[in-house]
Amino acid sequence: MAFESSSATDMSHAFLESLQNDFKNLSVETKKKYPQIKESCEEAIIKLRSSGPNAQSSLYYIINQVMYPLVQGCESKDIKLIKCCLPIIQKLITQQVVDQKGARYITDTLWSLMESGIEEVKVLQSVTLLLTTNTIVHGETLARTLVLCFRLHFTKNSTTINTAGATVRQLVNLVFERVVAEDEQICELEGHPLPRQVNLEDLKTPSGVAPKGLPPCASDAYLLFQDLVQLVNADQPYWLIGMTEMTRTFGLELLESVLTQFSIVFFKNAEFSFLLKERVCALVIKLFSPNIKYRNSIPASIQQATPFDKPYFPISMRLLRVVSILIQKYHSLLVTECEIFLSLIVKFLDPDKPTWQRSLALEVLHKMTIQPELLNSFCECYDLKKHTTSIFQDIVNSLGAYVQSLFVNPQLQCASTIPVTQGQPPVFLSGGIPSGPGVSPQPGFFSRGVWLPVVITFPTGTAKSTYLEVLDKIEPPLIPDGYGISIAYACLLEIIRSLHITIVPQQTTDGQTVTFVSNEKDKDLHCQLINSSWCGLVAALSPLIEASTDESITENVLKAVQTYASLCGMLDLQIPRDAFITAICKSSLPPHYALTILNAVTPGMNLRIQRSDSQDVHSQYIAPYGESDYRQQVVAVGTPLPTSSLPVGTQQGPVMLTAKNLQSMRALLNLAHCHGSILGTSWHLVLTTLQHLVWILGLKPSTGGSLKAGRTTADSNAVITTAVMADLPVLSTMLSRLFESSQYLDDVALHHLINALCKLSQEAMELAYSNREPSLFAVAKLLETGLVNMSRIEVLWRPLTNHLLEVCHHPHIRMREWGVEAITYLVKSALQYKYPVPLRENQKLQTLLLGPLAELSTVPHGDVRQRQLECVLQILHGAGETLSHGWPLVLGIIGAVSDHHGENLIRIAFQCLQLVITDFLLVMPWRCLPICVDTVAKFGSQTQELNISLTAVGLMWNISDYFHQNQAKLTQNLSEDASVLPDFPGTLNMPSFDKLWMCLYARLGDLCVDPRPAVRKSAGQTLFSTISAHGSLLKQSTWQAVLWQVLFPLLDKVRSLSSAASSEKVDTGGNILIHHTRNTAQKQWAETQVLTLSGVARVFNTKRQLLQSLGDFPRAWSLLLEFIENAALSKNNEVSFSALKSFQEILYLNKTQSTDNKSTSNEEVDIWAIAWKVWIKIGTEVTVPIVESELMDDFYLPSQAFLTALIQIFPNVFQHVKSNFSLEDLQQLCVVLTNSVTVPVHGESTTYILPTSVDVSLTPLHDGILHAMELLQKEAVLRTNSKMIPEIFKQLLIFGKFTCNPPNFLKYDLKQVNKVAAEWISMNYIPFGEKAINMAVKLYERTAENADVINANVLHDIIVALHTPLSLKYNCVSSTTWKLAASSLIIVLKVGLPVARNHSNQFASMWNQLLITLNEFLFPKTCAPSDRGLDELVADEATDCQLIELLRTEVLPFSANIPRQFILKVVVLLNRGSIHSATNSNVDCETELTLREEFAKICFETLLQFSLIDGDNDSMVISDEKEGVAGKLAVTALLHRFQEVLKKYIDDEKHSGKCPLPRYRLSEVSFVLKAVTTLVISMKKASVGKEDVHAWEQLIGLYPYLVECTTTSSSQVSRPLREALLQFCDLLQPPHPKSSLHRNGV
Repeated sequence: MAFESSSATDMSHAFLESLQNDFKNLSVETKKKYPQIKESCEEAIIKLRSSGPNAQSSLYYIINQVMYPLVQGCESKDIKLIKCCLPIIQKLITQQVVDQKGARYITDTLWSLMESGIEEVKVLQSVTLLLTTNTIVHGETLARTLVLCFRLHFTKNSTTINTAGATVRQLVNLVFERVVAEDEQICELEGHPLPRQVNLEDLKTPSGVAPKGLPPCASDAYLLFQDLVQLVNADQPYWLIGMTEMTRTFGLELLESVLTQFSIVFFKNAEFSFLLKERVCALVIKLFSPNIKYRNSIPASIQQATPFDKPYFPISMRLLRVVSILIQKYHSLLVTECEIFLSLIVKFLDPDKPTWQRSLALEVLHKMTIQPELLNSFCECYDLKKHTTSIFQDIVNSLGAYVQSLFVNPQLQCASTIPVTQGQPPVFLSGGIPSGPGVSPQPGFFSRGVWLPVVITFPTGTAKSTYLEVLDKIEPPLIPDGYGISIAYACLLEIIRSLHITIVPQQTTDGQTVTFVSNEKDKDLHCQLINSSWCGLVAALSPLIEASTDESITENVLKAVQTYASLCGMLDLQIPRDAFITAICKSSLPPHYALTILNAVTPGMNLRIQRSDSQDVHSQYIAPYGESDYRQQVVAVGTPLPTSSLPVGTQQGPVMLTAKNLQSMRALLNLAHCHGSILGTSWHLVLTTLQHLVWILGLKPSTGGSLKAGRTTADSNAVITTAVMADLPVLSTMLSRLFESSQYLDDVALHHLINALCKLSQEAMELAYSNREPSLFAVAKLLETGLVNMSRIEVLWRPLTNHLLEVCHHPHIRMREWGVEAITYLVKSALQYKYPVPLRENQKLQTLLLGPLAELSTVPHGDVRQRQLECVLQILHGAGETLSHGWPLVLGIIGAVSDHHGENLIRIAFQCLQLVITDFLLVMPWRCLPICVDTVAKFGSQTQELNISLTAVGLMWNISDYFHQNQAKLTQNLSEDASVLPDFPGTLNMPSFDKLWMCLYARLGDLCVDPRPAVRKSAGQTLFSTISAHGSLLKQSTWQAVLWQVLFPLLDKVRSLSSAASSEKVDTGGNILIHHTRNTAQKQWAETQVLTLSGVARVFNTKRQLLQSLGDFPRAWSLLLEFIENAALSKNNEVSFSALKSFQEILYLNKTQSTDNKSTSNEEVDIWAIAWKVWIKIGTEVTVPIVESELMDDFYLPSQAFLTALIQIFPNVFQHVKSNFSLEDLQQLCVVLTNSVTVPVHGESTTYILPTSVDVSLTPLHDGILHAMELLQKEAVLRTNSKMIPEIFKQLLIFGKFTCNPPNFLKYDLKQVNKVAAEWISMNYIPFGEKAINMAVKLYERTAENADVINANVLHDIIVALHTPLSLKYNCVSSTTWKLAASSLIIVLKVGLPVARNHSNQFASMWNQLLITLNEFLFPKTCAPSDRGLDELVADEATDCQLIELLRTEVLPFSANIPRQFILKVVVLLNRGSIHSATNSNVDCETELTLREEFAKICFETLLQFSLIDGDNDSMVISDEKEGVAGKLAVTALLHRFQEVLKKYIDDEKHSGKCPLPRYRLSEVSFVLKAVTTLVISMKKASVGKEDVHAWEQLIGLYPYLVECTTTSSSQVSRPLREALLQFCDLLQPPHPKSSLHRNGV
């Protein structure tokens, strides 16, 4: 097989020269002894000289020729000569002028030297040069060179052996280096060639021929490697022909070297892979056999002592090195084989194997454990696959078993378990750590009496073998006791480190670790890594923690456990995670205590975990390690925390904590702190442990949830060393930091933490039910967790606070106290926290935060509610401005307090409410305002504290002011969404702003019917004040709702409650005095009735125009009037009087309120018609006279004030109904007026008898009634509604009659009422009646000629009415009465008589009545009282005269039109009047006779005038017939009476002697004399044609009497006598003839 050198070397001139010189020297050297060599040299020189210009092709040929003398020289065996030849050969080699043929020559030459044992080192050098200079040597030549070196290695000379060994190693490596170079060349030339097709069947039969297709260098390497395996296996080589000797150790070293450095060759070439799998692995397995079979524990005599069967340290050690390489580098090629190898290594760890074997296996494992990729591969290839051994699991489990075996192995226990340290046995201090005097303790492990020091430590991530490197020893070395555990300890930590590297890649970007799970496949692998390793690791690490005597070792193991637990957590593998966490927890608590607690906490996970080979791993350490063989340093003693797993009283003994317990506690805290995110459900375990530790150490919760040392001195068992006391604040801080770090947990992890705390707290609560002191750890830490996670409050808030709410319901006061403390503290903190989105804009968050506080309202315990309300107060003070959306909840909390909660809670709640209303209405969103109103109303209606209710009503007023001042803002906001406002049915499209007002009004309306009078009063005043002040803000249509949903329902409720109210006296139960007007519920309700009715009436009045524009105003009006009517008819004076006031108010129209609107005219008419009906109904019902059957002790009479008010309302009503006022209406009105005026006056109503009007003697009632009459008559006159006028007269005359006949209200005599009435009659009815008479007179003056007045005989009625006072005259109660009657009669007659004359038919009855009246008045039955003065008598006489004058002017001249009978009776009357002495002879009336001269005179004159009427006067003409009779009668009567008086006077004077007659007699005579004078004068004037002879004769017949009278001595008589006698002088003259004839005829 030829191989051309890829690079030809120019034969430089210098080299040829040098070569010639060398040959010359050799020629000289051999000249004597070896002439043939000399010749050959010379030939060679000639050839060299002649080869200068020749081409390369002939170069090798020349060199091969010139080489001959050199070969000869070497074959000569002459050392000196050989020493000359070998350098020339080496020169040729180094100049690369040797081809394959030359190389073969050289090889043969060197072989012969080897066999001869000459210049062995030089030979080796030459071989090395030959092979390293270039690659021309291959195939058999190469094999010979290698065999040559091998053979030299096994010579006797140690220098040669060593040099040859080194050369072999170098050349074996060289062969493989050539393969690598060859591969690179092929790649450069051909690119990436396609993989060769290899027939593995051909390869299975070993031979000295390389497989087909292999390139030259690869072929050499293949054959070399194949033979090395053959040699180690003690078989004949196929290629290395000529080998005589070989050792296994050397062969294994060479195999190891190749495998270590040239893995690429094996991976690239299938042929090499085949060798590896088929030959090397078989070899290894075969060589392993003795190691596996051998048992240290079986006596040597039983075991076969053949050397091959007994493990041989050098081979075992080298085998393990090879295996280590195979596993580390060729695992992917040798998956199945490695499974076997690894299983073998695991078996090396069995306890019955020699210590050195176990140590070697540990070293191999250590090398593997620092390679994460390798462990991944194991897991991927074995543990992840079905039907394969779980190699990784076995490795870890074997380490676990190994660690345990060290402390259990009886052989170790039999041996000196505690090695001598520095010549002395170690002293065990109280801490259990061995140390000599003045020597610091050596780190190690101590358990069950076995002491194993740590004898070697490694930097993390490195493995330095000790015994695998002992290549020069044949006997196994002595291994120190602690070596195995030191390596095992390192392996365990490295496994965890490697897993950490695999699962959590180390590369970081911007300080953040890249996500650890890249894909599903990776995750499966990672999970399998954990599943395979956790049992073994926990089995190994738990005893290590317990046995460790060195703090740093404990720390390292605890860290590893933390790391591993975190990996389990990341992969969500809960069982392994919990097992590791349990390990830390277990080491944190004393042994027995730990088992009790942890078994109770994790009932689902038995601490004894099954290993895959069904060996109970945990049973090996739970039992032995549950109890330490020595006492750790006890640093604290405390009381146990009661748990539900044990009955009360079983755990009373003290609990002792060691330094290691506290170290583990720190580790646990650290784990939770750094890896909280992966703890998941095991938080419960962690927290339970911490809770127990905290309890034992006596840490108690303080503000904010942190723990402080709070051990009470009463706890006699408690002992804490000074060191730990100083450490407690640190532990407390660590605990707090742990929960502070929860802010870095993701949401799910945070939930796990909170769930665990809740579960822990739940357990504490259950214990507290049995009244044991509860642990508040969980509640405090829930609070702490909440406080640090404010930034994502939404995530944790619900679970956290829901649990705390449960705590708040707990009967144990300490639990409750902390539950409410936690909730209130959290809520306050959460509201103060600065969120990315400001809290005031985050509705959802506010609602969320305040929710728990609101839910505290469901807790029945008063202490909780008090804290809740105090919290609300603090929130309002501190964060009130931010509570934009939380107000409904705040108000809900405040409003949730009710009467049964007691005064204290109500007071605090009300403080909150006051603060809300006074300070926060402006910042409160509009949607909360209805709730705000409702809440205030609730406080208004609470009954615990009256002042609070009253203040609450005041707050309503504040709210209304706020609505008013912020109208624009509210209107704008409310328009956005009105869903929060209640619906008010019946009003379409009510604006939201109005709905707000309606809420306020409705609530105030409810308070107006509160059971307490003070609240009702306050609420009523507020309601009507707000409506009055702010009602104008409402939209017109809203008023409908105000009326029908607030005001009318209120009136209705008040009415029904009032009627149902008790009339029993109220017992105040204290020293408070109640006024008699308020001493029954009924009276108190009366006040409410008054307030509400007047309030509604005021609304109707002030908002009249607005209300009238509503569609249903008439209905509202009717209903209101119905309420007024109902109230007015109430038996309570206050209510009824107020009802009238309200009536009056709604009837009163402001000047600004126009009623001219024609469109509402019909409605107006209806409205006022209703008002009129109501008025009439009230008037009629209230003034119905009482009949006897109705009379009871408490009979009701309306007061004067009431009646006055009622009557004063009439003008207002009448003003609007006058146009439709009918006769029937008038008659109804007259009934009311009449009845009103007849109602008796109560004694206490004296104020109503005093005058209030300009008419000083009229009461307000009478004044009102007369004013009503005036209005009526005005209207009647204006409308010329003649039919009404007679009715009006009728009514006025009824009133006029009261002057003399006061009315009686009752139908029978009731003395007590009559007494009252009679007491005031003179004052009450006379002025009233008089004014009525006046009005009737005036009206008559205006309407006398009215047809209806004429037809209705009004004049007759007037005269009838006047008849009584006129007839009584001086018997009248008041003299003004008859005087008024007289003057009225005069006025009436002046107007009426002309009408009567014209309508004689209608006035027939009047004449007779008139005559009776005149007679009774002019001639009264009683005289004037004696105390009447002269002036008064003169005035009275003047009145009488006026009446006669009236007859004289209005009656007598018109006798033709007047009934004859009447005229005759008038004459009789005049007759009677002219001479008084005829009728008034009573001595008592003497004054009258003296004072009525004028009257008699006018009567006489009238009579006279009437009798001698001048016929020429047309107006006075009466028929002859009539006049003759009347005149004759008149004059005759007069003269007859004159004669009687004179005659009587003369007689009396004669009889009287010197005693003068009474003055009145003198006066009478005087008058008669004057009358005679007058008569004479009158008769003289009379027409001659009307002579009455008889009259003259009678007149002349008086003369003698006159003469008789002259004897009088009275000047009073003499003067008129003289006058009379003088008149007679005319009669002494002779008469005219006619007269005489006449006379003569008589």
